Amino acid sequence: MTTPLRLMAVLAHPDDESLGTGGVLAKYSAEGVDVSLVTATRGQSGRFLQHRSGPEHPGAEKLGIIREAELRCAAQTLGVKDVAVLDYLDGSLDQVDPREAVALVAGHIRRARPQVVVTFPADGAYGHPDHVAISQIASAAVVASADAAFQQGLAGEHPPHAISKLYYIAVPRVEWEIYQRVFKKLTSMVDGVEREAVPWQDWSITTIVDTSAHWERVWKAVECHQSQMASYAGLADLSPETHKTLWGRQHFYRALSLVNGGRKRESDLFEGLRG
Repeated sequence: MTTPLRLMAVLAHPDDESLGTGGVLAKYSAEGVDVSLVTATRGQSGRFLQHRSGPEHPGAEKLGIIREAELRCAAQTLGVKDVAVLDYLDGSLDQVDPREAVALVAGHIRRARPQVVVTFPADGAYGHPDHVAISQIASAAVVASADAAFQQGLAGEHPPHAISKLYYIAVPRVEWEIYQRVFKKLTSMVDGVEREAVPWQDWSITTIVDTSAHWERVWKAVECHQSQMASYAGLADLSPETHKTLWGRQHFYRALSLVNGGRKRESDLFEGLRG
């Protein structure tokens, strides 16, 4: 009997699933892969439309409810049936108890039992502290999940599970140029230091997945995040060809694999796992 293929994305905020991994979530769910999503926060510290605060802003608690509903709309659009929200505070993920967070994510990995996990790269794409934190938490969780001696929290409720492959999102220059055009300069100011996006060099990208058949579904998922559309309204003005460039190919760095290796570029996150 063939083991069903399973994919999990571990990300920081509502909308990361669509903007960061929407293409592969849509593609693999359409192909019958069991796709699950773990989102660390409800995005409750973000903008509401163009408002950062004031009477037009619903407040953090209400915004978190709104954004979780948008997340679930996007997940349904992408074909993701298993969604877990960890309820950490948006903007403070790097200040949580790391062992507790690792146990939570490891517990969901053990529960869903994916062969493949995707998350942000070590630099968080553009230095966002929450993205950096979830990269570290997810990377540690795949190790903890496989360790029978790790029995903390939710992880202790499920038997150990070793994933086969871990991937980091990798954004090449052509996509960053589009993002910069839409969002202006993507930066994070942390401890008085401006962090900005650095495109991945082409040679360092291990995996390119063709998701061109699903780009329209990804855009529909992005549109679920109506509370955030003022922040990336420029996306709506892009031509279909540019949308296809953004959502029609997804790039990754293979950080860990138990089933393949080498410098030959992959076109499938499940390379080495298909029977």
